[in-house]
Amino acid sequence: MVVREKFHADLKILREKLLEIGRLTEEALAKAIEALQTQNVDLALEIIDGDTEIDQLEEEINDLAILLLAKQQPVATDLRRVIVAIKIASDVERMADFAVNIAKSAIRIGKEDLIKPLEHVKKMHAISIEMLSLSLKAYHEEDLTLAKKVAEMDDEVDELYGITIKELLNLAKEKQEAMNQITQLLFIARYLERMADHTTNVAESVFYLVKGKRYDLNE
Repeated sequence: MVVREKFHADLKILREKLLEIGRLTEEALAKAIEALQTQNVDLALEIIDGDTEIDQLEEEINDLAILLLAKQQPVATDLRRVIVAIKIASDVERMADFAVNIAKSAIRIGKEDLIKPLEHVKKMHAISIEMLSLSLKAYHEEDLTLAKKVAEMDDEVDELYGITIKELLNLAKEKQEAMNQITQLLFIARYLERMADHTTNVAESVFYLVKGKRYDLNE
């Protein structure tokens, strides 16, 4: 009984670390879009420096998960809890990398006048942040309805991505002198689109956790 209590205590720690890495990633992504909008290089550098903490947290999650697999040899739902923690941590850490990439693009744009309002980029970002928040809530509460909602929101991000890319490519024909900025904005749009895909992966992990089988929610 003591062994089982220790196992479930460690599972709780694993879940808490996972929610913490999610919180830090949300914070990094919020700062990244702010750095872009305000052209704040110092804030962008802060995001880049802070990524080390997120990387370290992912390592801690993986180490604890491997320890639980090796020592406890869990089965059924408990096994899925450990596997899902590793998978979600990887997806969330990748999203944190996108925050760093956006920060780097903000630095490369610097203080140049923005060639267009960032409305579509901001909307993509807002939806992606909401998707991340909902996916982590779905994980914490094992809520399939929330997980399904996350996957559905991905379609809106994809649509905005298509619109943004088309607009930027048209601008590239007219404003050759702004190619550096256009290129960085193309990258940023791609990072946000990929972030939404990784968040959908988190939602799929929730389905696997609850149902014990894998679902492709991007179909």
